Amino acid sequence: MDIRRLKHFVTLAETLHFGKAAEKLNMTQPPLSQSIMVLEKELGGALFIRTKRNVSLTSFGEQWLIHVKDALSGVNSLSEIADRLKNGESGRLDLSFISVVDYSILPDLVRNFRQSYPEVELRLTEATSDIQLMAILDEKMDAGIIIAPLNGTLPAVLNYQKILSEPLIAAIPSLWLNDKNLRIIDNKICPSSIINSPLILFPQQLAPGFHALVTRFYAFYGAKPDIIQHAIQMQTIISLVASGMGMALVPLSLRHLARTGVVYLELLSSPPVLEIGIVWHKKNSSPMIINLIEMALATHEKR
Repeated sequence: MDIRRLKHFVTLAETLHFGKAAEKLNMTQPPLSQSIMVLEKELGGALFIRTKRNVSLTSFGEQWLIHVKDALSGVNSLSEIADRLKNGESGRLDLSFISVVDYSILPDLVRNFRQSYPEVELRLTEATSDIQLMAILDEKMDAGIIIAPLNGTLPAVLNYQKILSEPLIAAIPSLWLNDKNLRIIDNKICPSSIINSPLILFPQQLAPGFHALVTRFYAFYGAKPDIIQHAIQMQTIISLVASGMGMALVPLSLRHLARTGVVYLELLSSPPVLEIGIVWHKKNSSPMIINLIEMALATHEKR
């Protein structure tokens, strides 16, 4: 149906005067009359009652006018909707994330993003870095917050942007504080005093970047980690530390995860630094993802 004729109909219905309606539409009366007649023929019913002195809506015209106004309102908003989509202010964004950011940037990022872009449907999925990369490569996920890839290598079709880095600290069972062999100075622990302690760690295949960061730290002290247990969730790792099974090296922000039986201590020297960033497919460099990255960087700077 011709949008112009619908606009002609609404204008005439509002003025009930062919001359005034034509003037508002910047046209003359004959083509306006012709347009209305074509519309009535298309609909198979009269929209107006015409006399020499008056123009009025038929009952059919009055009822149809409501629907036409609604339809035109939707059409008129299409340009604005397109602008919001192009600017990343509307749409849907599927974002995955690793568990460690639950205790650092994620809460503030989600809150700030939703406040700034209320018309974007932000859908969140927690997953390990390897699962995220597969989902993004398969284009089942728009973007992911991951641990920096090992040696900075990623498939060529993916983009990566660093958003934060933080040192690793030691999470140890509180009972260990009675061990006289632990060297603690100003609430910082000497790495050499825990290097031979049983370690709880992410599996290498699920978090190769994190695993390599830890093993390189041990290698720096000429040792190999005594891995007593693997776990894929940071919350599980901390629970196992609380049980006294072993210690763990975790990001500094994990101090926000308070757990009875666990003590967090910074490393006295040369702590390994964990990098976290956002990864996305080059085919999907949408404005929403760019807005998300800018928001993540700004959120980290304010922390």
